[in-house]
Amino acid sequence: MLFYAGIDEAGYGPMLGPLCVGMSAFLVENHEEGGPPPNLWEALEEGVCSSSRDKRRRIAVADSKKLKGAAKAKSHPLRHLERGVLAFLSTLNDEPILDDLDDSSLFQRLGADLPTTVSTPWYRSTTKLPLAHEPDLITIAAARLRTVMQAAGIRPVAMACTSIDAGDLNARLASGANKAMVNQDAVLQQIFNARNAAETVGIELPRIVVDRQGGRAYYREWLSTCIEGAQVRVIGETDRLSRYQVDDARGGFIVSFESGSEDRHLPVALASMIAKYSRELAMLRMNRFFTEQMPELRPTAGYVQDGRRFMAEVAPMVESLKIDRKKLVRSA
Repeated sequence: MLFYAGIDEAGYGPMLGPLCVGMSAFLVENHEEGGPPPNLWEALEEGVCSSSRDKRRRIAVADSKKLKGAAKAKSHPLRHLERGVLAFLSTLNDEPILDDLDDSSLFQRLGADLPTTVSTPWYRSTTKLPLAHEPDLITIAAARLRTVMQAAGIRPVAMACTSIDAGDLNARLASGANKAMVNQDAVLQQIFNARNAAETVGIELPRIVVDRQGGRAYYREWLSTCIEGAQVRVIGETDRLSRYQVDDARGGFIVSFESGSEDRHLPVALASMIAKYSRELAMLRMNRFFTEQMPELRPTAGYVQDGRRFMAEVAPMVESLKIDRKKLVRSA
């Protein structure tokens, strides 16, 4: 049996909103030990695909950048992300999660709570979910997915998200970290989450795939430093893929850092969707707060060019409400 987890981020580059790092993990029965990871798209092809356009109405699981629709499109831009995340989450513990579901309860389930203090009023509203679908349609999609996974001997065992908002990010940068280090800390947290999930189901050597960001190709020293008492063995290091076996007092795990891994590993693609959906819900709260005060204001996705436009337009409001820009705008 294989424990197969994936980790990916969303929101590394914007100046507004959180940096989110998602994780998803599956148990795969009848997997040959030591063999290559299975293609879960093929194993679940009766209910899952990698395209946003599918005549069979299967659930799309892919890099979140490929699934988010345009803001001006007729259909809701989050329809594919939402359908995938909520359908898989519904099968996680066979819970009726759609009863009175909102973004706060979703964040709580994923571990992605946002700061909602007096100093961050733009995160204090809630959003009823689902946004883009009737609840019954998500329930039907989840039921189909559950049937397909049971037939394939595949079971989801964990879904999580770490959310790092501007205030937290800026505080870490001020203490001497850089943005890559902050992202790596969030990745490490999700590695620990995956290990905890593997221990819960009794798997001794989980396999974890992390989507590799930036130019870093070597992770042995980082893993040795971050995991107390760890012995890290290099399995392979190339320009595209770096793989290690890590052993410590708790046991061991195999972790791979791969470029473009969301196109080859369904758990990474789902992690990307979890991170992106969480970030988009956070941005919805932020935009709601400012547009309620300024109805003519165009919402922002938070990326640098449009973020600067947005901050210029809300500057009088930021000043009148005495909003701390270090809580709102990233310094890097």
